[in-house]
Amino acid sequence: MTTPSYDTDFGAWARAQATALRAKDWPALDVAHLAEEIESLGNEQAHAVESHLIILLQHLLKCAYQPPPRRGWLRSIDNARDEIALRLRRNPHLRPELDSLLSLAYPRGRRRAIRETGLPPATFPETCPWSVAQVLDEAFWPEEAPRC
Repeated sequence: MTTPSYDTDFGAWARAQATALRAKDWPALDVAHLAEEIESLGNEQAHAVESHLIILLQHLLKCAYQPPPRRGWLRSIDNARDEIALRLRRNPHLRPELDSLLSLAYPRGRRRAIRETGLPPATFPETCPWSVAQVLDEAFWPEEAPRC
């Protein structure tokens, strides 16, 4: 039987590699691609945290700066915070990267808030007005909008 190729059938290749790992069939392992895929898994977790931060910041900004009547963003904010907390529990090595991830996420969250509210860009601060601890704290709500 032909060994599946990483480049032509990733799913079959992954299954074959898992089988080889379990069987300790070292010669059958595609070590270079396995290392690349394992490294990619860690990168995906950082990307997921950043993605949830973008949504979280977007909705916190809308809560803080969108005039009443506001839409309720509670569910989205709670969901994003929960997803980030879950990923950080499973990937504590990401905690030291949170300041950097917040800095990367804020401009995108701000841009989305501007687009969705139709408010002038000057309405929203150029830099994130909240710390990582505040953003992730489920009890934190912007002063301007204690409950969205």
